Amino acid sequence: MKVRCLIVDDEPLAHDVILEYAHELPFMEIIGQCYRATEAVEFISKHDVDLIFLDIRMPKLNGLDFLKTLKQQPLVIVISAFEEYALEGFELAVCDYLLKPFGFDRFLKAVNRALELYVSKKGVVVQEGSALLAERYETDHITIKSDRKNVLIGLSEIYYLESLGNYVKVWGSESYLLTPRTLSSFEQQLPSERFIRIHKSFIVNKGFVHYRQGKSIVLKNGFQLPVGKNYRQVI
Repeated sequence: MKVRCLIVDDEPLAHDVILEYAHELPFMEIIGQCYRATEAVEFISKHDVDLIFLDIRMPKLNGLDFLKTLKQQPLVIVISAFEEYALEGFELAVCDYLLKPFGFDRFLKAVNRALELYVSKKGVVVQEGSALLAERYETDHITIKSDRKNVLIGLSEIYYLESLGNYVKVWGSESYLLTPRTLSSFEQQLPSERFIRIHKSFIVNKGFVHYRQGKSIVLKNGFQLPVGKNYRQVI
């Protein structure tokens, strides 16, 4: 069984982002898209909806007032660019409150919360393995900002990370994404059992290390990286 989802937002870009992220989670099914809360009122009267992705500021009827009209409220994840409605949203028992723009990792945390409530509320099992799948995506993927976009990237795709001051190059096998972050922030986020810092300017994916040669290591794609003096004991 899948979780039937409805998007209610007056911004087409928000629809595109949610559709892209939901496509990564096969237990989710987007059964409708509304660009006005007034449209959603009619849609819900004709369809069974388990989860709503709901914007707040919309013409004629805002999202929170829309929720107050529902006799039986589905699970709701608010998506808004305005944080001042968060308290009122939680008073209406929404699952989570996402501030735009949000990455896949934050989206997934919200969906996981909704999924737990859905299983508890319905007393059913959603598509086999979906909870484990969601957890795997949460731990095996990160979202980075590059070229004004939030890019979802699998940890298994990352060969190494290279520091450039307040920027980091996230390298794949032959190309990289440039993101405005520090290498130390990645060191704190990435799992230590898979990634290791070998230099003040480099973190490497252990799975792609081919061999060590003197004061450097060679990766499976042939790239050679220096090993810093203070890091030689760790590899």
